[in-house]
Amino acid sequence: MFNGLEHTAIASPNPQRLAEWYRDFLEFHINFEYAGNYFVRARNGSMLEIIPSEGERPSNKMRDPGIRHMAIEVDNFDEGHAYLKEKGVLFLGEPFTTQGNRLVFFADCDGNILHLIERPAPLPGY
Repeated sequence: MFNGLEHTAIASPNPQRLAEWYRDFLEFHINFEYAGNYFVRARNGSMLEIIPSEGERPSNKMRDPGIRHMAIEVDNFDEGHAYLKEKGVLFLGEPFTTQGNRLVFFADCDGNILHLIERPAPLPGY
């Protein structure tokens, strides 16, 4: 009955700029826009809806309650990291390996936390 997440919404002070950032930096495709809202889709089909925000942004620390980061899967970690570094992305630390997974945390143009991830094997299914 329930198939999973269709999209996740992010509120932004400038939805168009953020949608274009995901397009230009992470190869997402802007696939739908209405009334200042943007849907962006990744190659694997995952989708974000970027909506206009209201008010001031609260604290945005790694362990604050709520959604804390989005993981961006890459085919080649070193190439993805080098590409983002070349484009001037703000990294929040150095790349590291944990349980065989390669990761590095970074921020989009609104300061939302993301990380690149390359797994040696996919997580188990259900």
